[in-house]
Amino acid sequence: MRTTRAVALSAAVLACAALVVVTGASASKSTTCPDGQVRFGVEPYDSGPKFTGAYAALTKAVQTNLGCPVKLIITNNYTAEVEAMRAKKLDVGEFGPLGYIFAHKLANAQPVAVFGTKQHKPVTYTAALWVPSSSSITSVAGLKGKTIAFSDPASTSGNLLPRYALIKAGLNPNSDVKIEFAGSHTASLLALTNGKVDAGEVNSQQQATAGAAGQFDTSQYRVIWRSAPIPNDPITVRGDLPEAFKTAFKDALLKLTPAQLKLVDTELGVDSGPMIPGPDSLFQPIRDVVNAEHLGIGDIG
Repeated sequence: MRTTRAVALSAAVLACAALVVVTGASASKSTTCPDGQVRFGVEPYDSGPKFTGAYAALTKAVQTNLGCPVKLIITNNYTAEVEAMRAKKLDVGEFGPLGYIFAHKLANAQPVAVFGTKQHKPVTYTAALWVPSSSSITSVAGLKGKTIAFSDPASTSGNLLPRYALIKAGLNPNSDVKIEFAGSHTASLLALTNGKVDAGEVNSQQQATAGAAGQFDTSQYRVIWRSAPIPNDPITVRGDLPEAFKTAFKDALLKLTPAQLKLVDTELGVDSGPMIPGPDSLFQPIRDVVNAEHLGIGDIG
């Protein structure tokens, strides 16, 4: 793991806005808008105009259903979103499963909805470790002494679970392998495809989007480890906000149609249905791994 450091709220965290969605609702006419607008945070699990456009569309749809101006904030990194909510700079936010565990603990983030399938079941994805098809590495244990691209220390599929796979294979992630954090799932994939590392983390979402874009030919690579299904990102609300707002926000999410969610679903690499309620218990397996690895917020900064 890269050097542990305490995560402190800084000007960079407070100035993490990447996009403000044009609003058409009047805050003065709404009884459910905290401070006249809703600040919606998203962690940068991908990059580029398609990612930004997908969440701009989602934010606009939520704004229409909620009747409040909504400001979309794409944070600098995963941990920055947790800290921004803890500092009350965000009202709501979509977190990856690992980020959610800390947001729930430290910032009182309460899950209200998750992305659902057409059968109204939670959408899941998987973490995976890939090597070139020509590589002699055939198992996680074979990664000893090798360099691996992970995406971000605060990523579930890009650090938490593949790190746990190393531990279960008898490897010390801090000494038996060299982990390079690429900064995003996209960058981790590129490190693999550009031959910068011996193995790379590519989760099923990134595999789907990169494959559709012609950026990842799976016939040239193979999987040496894949995780069990991971529950997809919860969308949360800060727990100290008024109950009327929490209810209105949840209703706004659950009213979203598959057509309104299409761009985000494509970005996530899923063909899903509507959003569905997402209780905290859905993420208990992630919490169990966090506890098994004895991780604190400073370890994922």
